[in-house]
Amino acid sequence: MSEQHAQEFKIVIVDDADFSKRTTAKILEDAGYNVAATASSSEEGLRAFGSIASISLFIIDIVMPGSSGLQLAQRLSELKFKGAIIMMSSLSMESVMIEALSVGAVDYLKKPFSPKDLLKAVQKVEEELGKDRL
Repeated sequence: MSEQHAQEFKIVIVDDADFSKRTTAKILEDAGYNVAATASSSEEGLRAFGSIASISLFIIDIVMPGSSGLQLAQRLSELKFKGAIIMMSSLSMESVMIEALSVGAVDYLKKPFSPKDLLKAVQKVEEELGKDRL
């Protein structure tokens, strides 16, 4: 019943909250997406970027110990990451959302988000990246 997505569309989830990370991965995997890695910190996310070829999408929590998700997004931009970034957070301040978009995020999900909202955001990224390849 789950829709299959291109296996080359690789997703990395970066979130220090294990429950959130596992839940996000399960929703995506159940929908047929390739979750290539999960990471608990910005540093682990950078290691995944360095070791996994052709990541299409990072889904990054903003508030994490050490380097924030915003700092990770900025670093990925500096490293010429060619995919997309979706930021997620329980913070709903407009200034945080604006900052997330300013460091390269294409979308912002407010935690807790519904599976439908997550899948809609990821499908939008998948479609946009697919258009760029045409």
